[in-house]
Amino acid sequence: MNNKSEVSQDKSFFGQPRGLSTLFFTEMWERFSYYGMRAILIYYMYYSVTKGGLGFDQGTAASVMSIYGSMVYLSSVLGGYLSDRVWGSRRTVFIGGVLIMFGHIALSVPAGKMALFVSILLIVLGTGLLKPNVSEMVGSLYDAGDPRRDSGFTIFVFGINLGSLVAPYLVGWLGLSYNFHLGFSLAAIGMFLGLVQYWLGGRKYLSKDSLYPTDPLEPGDMKKLTVRVIVGLVAFGLVLLLMGILGALNINNFVLLLSIIAIATPVVYFTVFLTSKKVTATERKHVWAYLGLFIAAAIFWAIEEQGSSVLALFAANQTNNNFLGLHILPAWYQSLNPLFILIYTPIFAMLWDRWGKNQPSSPAKFATGMIFAGVSYLIMVIPVTMFGTGTKVSPLWLVGSWAVVEIAELLISPIGLSVTTKLAPRAFQSQMMSMWFLADSAGQAVNAQIVKLYTPGNEGAYFMGVAIVALVAGVILFALVKPIKSLMAGIK
Repeated sequence: MNNKSEVSQDKSFFGQPRGLSTLFFTEMWERFSYYGMRAILIYYMYYSVTKGGLGFDQGTAASVMSIYGSMVYLSSVLGGYLSDRVWGSRRTVFIGGVLIMFGHIALSVPAGKMALFVSILLIVLGTGLLKPNVSEMVGSLYDAGDPRRDSGFTIFVFGINLGSLVAPYLVGWLGLSYNFHLGFSLAAIGMFLGLVQYWLGGRKYLSKDSLYPTDPLEPGDMKKLTVRVIVGLVAFGLVLLLMGILGALNINNFVLLLSIIAIATPVVYFTVFLTSKKVTATERKHVWAYLGLFIAAAIFWAIEEQGSSVLALFAANQTNNNFLGLHILPAWYQSLNPLFILIYTPIFAMLWDRWGKNQPSSPAKFATGMIFAGVSYLIMVIPVTMFGTGTKVSPLWLVGSWAVVEIAELLISPIGLSVTTKLAPRAFQSQMMSMWFLADSAGQAVNAQIVKLYTPGNEGAYFMGVAIVALVAGVILFALVKPIKSLMAGIK
């Protein structure tokens, strides 16, 4: 069952193509490995060497966590390019999975900081190759107009959140209760299982079209690409060399350099979109409309992604984790994100369906989401103000904060994906989809710098500052709803 027509007619997986099962479990295991690793990584970085950690200070550990996430989303641009022009989606996903597995294996070896940085490089590249292309392959299972497409993606997204939900409990328990390297080993095993079933299932149930690039490079293009890559690597190397000569080459400055690159990348993209002769006057208005939504999305992701850094620190240091007779491991809080997504998704789907054409516009949904994001951090101000920074507080404060910010995510994330496709200029449709990943990348790049301000005794001011930024952004966006809708020119 390898040709396109046979794949699209297949109904053997809950009425969906059997290939959906292969991609479902591939992404489920990839998310299991990634979110399992992420749940304990910050603790591994700042725990003392005597406790099995690397001994980073907490600010540096939080900063590294943020830039790590930023680079993962930035590398997705590379993954899309290599799939479209070099390897094809199926091979690109497999190579990405192998890199991810070896990245987790590197962390499972007690080889100190060098193993950490090797792991980060491998997982950043691997996730960038795998994540965008798995989603693209799900879409390729269906013919145009196939009514099963939306339900197929719903099942696929459930797999993503299932892996993300379970991983912090299992990897977190093993890593924090016994040994960090055992936890990372479990993440590696998860990715290995995903690769095995992907290899076996892909040969049987995925279209042969996925083996080939959709827009293959011509020989001349390959030479140009090689030259550009070499020039880019040399330039990056020279910058690092200059930093070394000046005595400025350290972790914090290296993170700052990566932050600048992550923020500059979408700036370059928007400049190209707005100045290209391939973009019509109407499409240029659409890009201006999208710019406002992009900035709001970057601010939102900067807040939401602090769950694995700032809130992870709060969970370990300022939360009473003995609750109702249960001892809660700090890593377990990372499951709150996918848990609330699974709870809220059918509610929001029902809500939008019921409102139909009367539902709020995309800019209004974004603005409302920003308000909820700000409120989620106002919740964290309350216990710090009431009880002080030296008192461990109920875990319900963290649960409440996550419950609110995930409302914001469902007002922004799926809406953002949809509006990105609608506002994309015809000449840059694929590259415009990369912009949605770059919003998360830019937000986390900003995070890499501001999380250093989260210090003992400064928690209340930090939470209040982040909340004010989100609330002000929400108010400004509400004021801009009509101008943005005008620029969207009828697109909802």
